[in-house]
Amino acid sequence: MSFFREYWRPKRYEKVIELLIEAIKALSKAGADFALISANTPHMLYDEGESRSLIPLLNIVDCLAEVAKADGISKIGLLGTKYTLTSGFYSERLRKHGLEALVPEKEDIDIVNDIIFNELTWGIIREGSRRKVMKIMEKLKEKGSEAVALACTELPLLFRDTREIYGMKLYDTAKIHAVKALDYALGKNACFKTAEI
Repeated sequence: MSFFREYWRPKRYEKVIELLIEAIKALSKAGADFALISANTPHMLYDEGESRSLIPLLNIVDCLAEVAKADGISKIGLLGTKYTLTSGFYSERLRKHGLEALVPEKEDIDIVNDIIFNELTWGIIREGSRRKVMKIMEKLKEKGSEAVALACTELPLLFRDTREIYGMKLYDTAKIHAVKALDYALGKNACFKTAEI
């Protein structure tokens, strides 16, 4: 994580893309039929990575959209890093699937970002932080969210049960991504080049 942050924080995205392409090439040489970026924030660079990849890439946002649409959801609240929530890539991709993304207010984005980087990535899980995140989820529901996507692989650490909170479905994007990867490996055309995209 610290290696990744070294290139992410100063916005040296070209170095992150270079590392991503090297990793995908290595997987391709090893015989992989497809690949996935097993984190939400690096999907900011998905389009460039996908355009330079020799094998298909399974997009985490497409997988989330597929599940949400199957559940009849039209408005999804997003929780994740500041990068994920403020860059717009997540919301824009969900919009292409006909889904509306709702993000927290700036101060709540900062709270969640702080919990992710200063606690969860270090294995620190605090009840007070869980309550803060739940309060932010409640605000998302008040804005119209029918579900909340934990659009950061660390956020599910705060919740033992990631199925529902405040009557909203709770989506663990990392778990959804992994299941869809298994589906694809077993011959199901999950989340690739959907008609909306």
